[in-house]
Amino acid sequence: MKLRILCALLLALLGAAGLRATVYEVGPGQPLATIGAVPWATLGPGDRVLIHWQNTPYREKWVLNRRGTAQAPIVIAGVPGPGGELPVISGENATTAPGLNFWNDERGLIKIGGSNVPADGLPGYLVISGLDLRSARPPFTFTDDGAQSRTYAANAAAIYVEKAEHLTVRGCILSDSGNGLFVGAFDGATQDIRIEGNWIYGNGNVGSAFEHNTYTAAIGILYRGNRFGPLRAGANGNNLKDRSAGLVVESNWIEGGNRQLDLVDAEDSMVLVNHPSYHTTFVYGNVLIENDADGNSQIVHYGGDSGDTTIYRKGTLYFYNNTLISKRSGNTTLLRLSTNDEHADVRNNLLYVTAAGNRLAMLDADGVLDLTHNWLKPGWVASHSGLSGVIHDDGSSVLAASPGFLDEAAANYRPAASSTARNAAGALASAVLPAHDLLTQYFEHQRYHHRPGEGALDIGAFEHCPAAGLCEPIALQNFENGDTGSWLLGP
Repeated sequence: MKLRILCALLLALLGAAGLRATVYEVGPGQPLATIGAVPWATLGPGDRVLIHWQNTPYREKWVLNRRGTAQAPIVIAGVPGPGGELPVISGENATTAPGLNFWNDERGLIKIGGSNVPADGLPGYLVISGLDLRSARPPFTFTDDGAQSRTYAANAAAIYVEKAEHLTVRGCILSDSGNGLFVGAFDGATQDIRIEGNWIYGNGNVGSAFEHNTYTAAIGILYRGNRFGPLRAGANGNNLKDRSAGLVVESNWIEGGNRQLDLVDAEDSMVLVNHPSYHTTFVYGNVLIENDADGNSQIVHYGGDSGDTTIYRKGTLYFYNNTLISKRSGNTTLLRLSTNDEHADVRNNLLYVTAAGNRLAMLDADGVLDLTHNWLKPGWVASHSGLSGVIHDDGSSVLAASPGFLDEAAANYRPAASSTARNAAGALASAVLPAHDLLTQYFEHQRYHHRPGEGALDIGAFEHCPAAGLCEPIALQNFENGDTGSWLLGP
């Protein structure tokens, strides 16, 4: 009898927990007319906030400082309009949702972590998807929780993460802000961040090199399937800037910026510097495009920029099966390694410059570089400025005048059947397997799919498609289902 009573109580509690999850629908014709009507201070596991498209922007801002669970995350999702338009949330003249009180509100349109109401804690198991978030920068202003008009900080972000764990940002558009996305390490509290399938472009401030399309620091961060466009005209920031431990950049399209990738030291967190994953970085399957008017001729910077070389990454950058397209008429440099303690394993990359082959250098000056099975134009050089590091070239790379793209003029950088990059790649480094095997490739735009196999691996970010139907994008999951795993369906 006691056992039956106990079981009944447990079932009742589980049932009550299941009933706790609520769907809040916001927008025209919905139960809630404004985003501010959502009870942000009391959201719990499984709750979903569905923000429906309307033909004018929402001009509201808020803090998210609650926790879901692995099985029942809190989901904030946009519901598209009739033409697939994402609901727009603009920071320009935005009003803070009532009932909230949080600090650093000048730093973001959506802020995650750091508040008095809700009570402060470590937010986690959160999904933000399908929203067009824009215009968090000066000179735009907003109304704070004290009804005062304020101007955004120069480093404000469309999404500003002060601290969080198990956070997914998926299928959003982040634009016209100081930083599109800013993630702070909070001395190691911020962990497990997934940035998937977003379009991030047009951020930064004119004349400033300190704001970027994304600027992140965390323990364990994954960028996958994102489209990065050029920054705001006149802005001098980088496209993807990161100070994380455990960084993975997989199957993205990254075009423009002072540098496409700026992977430097965790200057504000010794917890990150001392983390075992700090010294190993994985960049693979990406399309990196350097336009002729872009600022720095270096594509990737790896190591540090704080000036304190003792905390530089001092590990290995595994850079493999990427496709580089440089349209510069002058020099292009693949890598700047900050010191000779930084090492890069560069293999199976298609490194194409539209200029003569001698316009491409492998290193700026310092570092240890291992080259194997890359595609290059004849005449490439070690350095344009004088080599003080070491390059180990095993002589296995393919040298040809043209990579044989399907349609270079249309930016279709997949290899044609006759491409010299086909079946010419070597084996992956043992250190990247099995966790970072080459399983996906980018699909234009903001998607990826399983990389097709036809025997030997092709050089570059794309595998030649051996048969019709094998290289189509896999169907997107419904953003509203709260899934925190893969955002694609498929085998």
